[in-house]
Amino acid sequence: MSERPETHSNADTSGNVPKDDVTRGDVRGSQAPTEGWMTSGAGHPRRWAILGVLVVSLLIVVLDNTVLNIALPTIQRDLNASPGQLVWAIDSYILVFAALLYTWGVLGDRIGRKRVLLIGLVIFASASAVCAFSANASMLIAFRGVMGIGGAAVLPTTLAIITVVFPPHERGKAIGAWAGAVGAAIALGPVLGGVLLHNPQWSLWLTGNEWGAVFLINVPIVIIGIIGIIRVVPETKNPNAASLDLVGLVVSFVGLVLFVYGIIHASEAREWITPGVLVPMAIGAGMIALWLWFESRSDHPGFDVSLFRNRGYAVSLASVSLAFFALSGLTFTLPFYLQILRGYDVIIAGLCFLPFAIGQIIAAPRSAGMVSRFGYRKVMGAGLALVALSVLGLLLLRLDTPLWLILLEFLIFGFGMGNVIAPGSTILQNVLPLARAGAGSAVQNTVRQVAGALGVAVVGTVLATQYANNVESAFMQSPIPVPAAMQDAASESLIASVRILDGAVAQGVPAGAVDQLRAGAYESFLTASHVTNAISLTVVVIALLLVIFLLPVITPPVKGTLAVKDEHARGASSPSTSTTDALIEHEAAQYPVELREELDGDNRTGS
Repeated sequence: MSERPETHSNADTSGNVPKDDVTRGDVRGSQAPTEGWMTSGAGHPRRWAILGVLVVSLLIVVLDNTVLNIALPTIQRDLNASPGQLVWAIDSYILVFAALLYTWGVLGDRIGRKRVLLIGLVIFASASAVCAFSANASMLIAFRGVMGIGGAAVLPTTLAIITVVFPPHERGKAIGAWAGAVGAAIALGPVLGGVLLHNPQWSLWLTGNEWGAVFLINVPIVIIGIIGIIRVVPETKNPNAASLDLVGLVVSFVGLVLFVYGIIHASEAREWITPGVLVPMAIGAGMIALWLWFESRSDHPGFDVSLFRNRGYAVSLASVSLAFFALSGLTFTLPFYLQILRGYDVIIAGLCFLPFAIGQIIAAPRSAGMVSRFGYRKVMGAGLALVALSVLGLLLLRLDTPLWLILLEFLIFGFGMGNVIAPGSTILQNVLPLARAGAGSAVQNTVRQVAGALGVAVVGTVLATQYANNVESAFMQSPIPVPAAMQDAASESLIASVRILDGAVAQGVPAGAVDQLRAGAYESFLTASHVTNAISLTVVVIALLLVIFLLPVITPPVKGTLAVKDEHARGASSPSTSTTDALIEHEAAQYPVELREELDGDNRTGS
């Protein structure tokens, strides 16, 4: 772990707060919350209101991707998009998002996190409005990328501000609420998307399409968030912020795009062992490796590789990211299963994701209490075990699986994720000093978003290639001859197959024969989804093993672990059991000192 930046304040070297500062805070306490709450380590007096505003801002960024997922079948029909273009419609956002997270995090540390948050929301809302009017898949993909520029400014700054305004012993609860909101947004997105798609007349007159509302809905919510941020959220910044690394930004972005392009191109080539797939993947992987090597040796890294030297940080981030890989892949596949194979309309299909939100909302805010009682390893391990159990259930899905069983699996999945994301994110933020809150938040979110992008790319590509192979075989076994051109067109995607079969009925092909072909197409997709679910299950099991065997014992910070405690006495009576524990204890002790430096003078009144 790299050395923490020096702090400069009128606290003494033992971390004790000078008496005159405490007295000054007490004297002014009747007029306004001033120096007292900073030196006491109690956190910002309006921290819970700040959290509420930040959650609204974050909600729309997370909500957008899952709203889009439920709209994918409609968009594919309307824009005649290929499976690869559908994947790019999601990954163009995620890749730009992931590539810029660290840059925005550093910018927030330098020029102010509130300012960066506002800039990001304006960019996000503007690009979202343009996406609603996309005339083709290429336009949608391009402006989804612009949305990623804005979204990348929101996620790290919200988590960094939470880290600043909440003291270490309360961050578990705060990040639990933050993670619960993320989980709720992931699941509520399909519900909102279903309602909007079920009522296309609400926006059809304006956008000229049936799905534009899933993007336009972002604009009013962003406006509400901006008003709340201006009124409630204080400005915070790092007095000794890192320099920007523009070369690293370009190299890492190009490397990520090339690597993911190679994966997605396999869905079009319908094979993995081909130069069009392997060459960009190899070049991309090489550029990412070169970038990481350079960052590890730079005196002003754009991505702090030194954080991974701490085992608690590295294992927590790996487990959370692998869980996101599985989640992203599943949320890409399930809308097609629910809407096409099961025949549910968009509202019912969206409502099916509600149990996931309920599970997250129940688990995430309560995870801090569970961690205090059982420890991080047991809580996160149990959460990942529940996620693995639910994915195993989804691996066994059939066309006639009872709906209540599917909903139960979604509930278990959400409950498990709530016990993984919140504790893992709390560990990641608690080991960092406030001065590195933005950059540190950006590191964890960068890795997590890259994992999500890879989840969509890998699952989407495997799904497409497996489906193409399966449906060609099913059509070849048809009792009626199927022209080769029709087979090729149907193998592009499940949506293409349905469109072709519907056209065959209109042309007078016997309904019985078409129904048999349709059943073969559905079974082909279901079998392909079992393969992708097996990949997701494997990834979750790897995350579970990492937590069980590699996550060190970490002691959650408790109230009273502040700068007023004597470092030597604390070390003698309660020695740290791990490097991560030592970092968390140090951050808790330094919190009052760092908080004074983070807040601008105008914000020290708590207004």
